[in-house]
Amino acid sequence: MAALSDGTPDRFVTKSEGLRILKSHTQLAGIEIGRHVAFGEPLMCLNSGNPPQQLFAFVSEERFPTNGWDLYDPVKEFYRQGLPNDNWRLTFMNQKYEFCDTYPPLLIVPFNATDDDLRKVAAFRSRNRIPVLSWIHPENQSVITRCSQPLVGMSGKRNKDDERYLEIIKDANNQTSKLTIYDARPNVNAVANKATGGGYESEDAYPFAELVFLDIHNIHVMRESLKKLKDIVFPQVEESHWLSSLESTHWLEHIKLVLTGAIQVADKVVSGKSSVVVHCSDGWDRTAQLTSLAMLMLDSYYRTVEGFQVLVQKEWISFGHKFGSRIGHGDKNHADADRSPIFLQFVDCVWQMSKQFPTAFEFSEHFLITILDHLYSCRFGSFLFNCESKLREKTQSLWSWINSEKSKYINPFYTKESNRVLYPVASMRHLELWVNYYIRWNTRIRQQQPNPVEQRYMELLAVRDDYIKKLEELQISNSPKMNNSSTSPPSSSRILQTPF
Repeated sequence: MAALSDGTPDRFVTKSEGLRILKSHTQLAGIEIGRHVAFGEPLMCLNSGNPPQQLFAFVSEERFPTNGWDLYDPVKEFYRQGLPNDNWRLTFMNQKYEFCDTYPPLLIVPFNATDDDLRKVAAFRSRNRIPVLSWIHPENQSVITRCSQPLVGMSGKRNKDDERYLEIIKDANNQTSKLTIYDARPNVNAVANKATGGGYESEDAYPFAELVFLDIHNIHVMRESLKKLKDIVFPQVEESHWLSSLESTHWLEHIKLVLTGAIQVADKVVSGKSSVVVHCSDGWDRTAQLTSLAMLMLDSYYRTVEGFQVLVQKEWISFGHKFGSRIGHGDKNHADADRSPIFLQFVDCVWQMSKQFPTAFEFSEHFLITILDHLYSCRFGSFLFNCESKLREKTQSLWSWINSEKSKYINPFYTKESNRVLYPVASMRHLELWVNYYIRWNTRIRQQQPNPVEQRYMELLAVRDDYIKKLEELQISNSPKMNNSSTSPPSSSRILQTPF
């Protein structure tokens, strides 16, 4: 193994020892590596500039009993939602990623729109990212669709095919006369995007639609906010002016805006019975945050371990969130303008929801932290690239590892409920800084102890399991005696008793 001048590993050359080397290197680096992971700085176990195929995920020889790449089957997931139906159909026109290289191969589109119609619409949408279905309400048939901004430009261009296509989406749900378009950007940013050829849907061109701006800031604002948060918690916590320092980062304000936007989307689908279109600029950052959080609020399946994995695979990985650019794997240029903690924000929002609804999620906080740790670790191929088309080549999925030890990530308070819609309170009074994630690596903070209630609950579950095991053993051992005894009813003193 070659080494840098400071003695740290330069690259892994012995595949069979890869995991041992990584573990040893992590232990030596200790708190410093933890800081990099917590604040979006990828671990640099390779020289900067090396191709992605030399990242650790490509040389690891780990094997797991299940294949996480097979977890998400789009046909199976859409069938679970009741699709296709009379109003929505499957199209494989992107099977070779030629129609849109950042979209998945299988898309759900309006039944009354032909593939030729889709190509015409793509010419008017940034990066060819046309409106496609993400989720459909099982009762009122309202849908959540996602896309990128229209290419309106300074001249205010219009496209009849795009206008007709959005009207078809509206007509697929006949319970409302309006289609609601949620533009994640602040109004001023959407107007400014006209200068670069983008823009938004005007009332004149789309009279059947209502346009709502959600005021969520761009990737650059989010990156600077996280940097400010990092400065107040590492290397030491700003104790004397903690509340004002935290407020100055605006991190929780951004979390509030993302959650508020997702709540609006979910409520419009359920209470307003209206189909919605969600987009930002290119439709792979704020759009993914909004659609996935809204779906998490609406569909209890996504609040299970398996369902959450499907949600991430579907709304983030297959729809082209730029993990490679936003995280910067294999590149130590931390000033790169493409970097941004978009996925971290999403997971933070999920954690906020789990705090407000502690029995609604099958997975625990440890599950969310594990996902974020491996967002930066390069150990798995799940979060290495900008689009799905490059994923499965010679790497393991994070879900393979998690599902091999699934019991470690279960929330003991989980209560299964169907058709329950969650509306979290997106108020600054109810939002918290995720201390167990952002401050866990600070040496001056006492190590967070396990939740005493959760710990006691797990102990009681273990006692219950032990009683059940003993009861079964007694029943088996007494079975021959019972067969040889008289047929008279047993006395009450012979009936086995258990407190469970």
